[in-house]
Amino acid sequence: MIGPSGTVRVMVATKPVDFRKGMEGLAMLVREHMKADPFSGAVYVFRAKRADRIKLIFWDGTGLCLFAN
Repeated sequence: MIGPSGTVRVMVATKPVDFRKGMEGLAMLVREHMKADPFSGAVYVFRAKRADRIKLIFWDGTGLCLFAN
């Protein structure tokens, strides 16, 4: 399994997001609304409006990873 190693910060968005957004759109939300760096190595968690799906973005050192469920 490929994933973060060591201590990782997990940041959770408190408001639902538009789930049509991809990695770039979610990274923009991290930068503009959460006032954080999407390339810091933290895991950012977003939920759909109905709270039945989540998306995570994570910088692995080579590129952004998007995990969706």
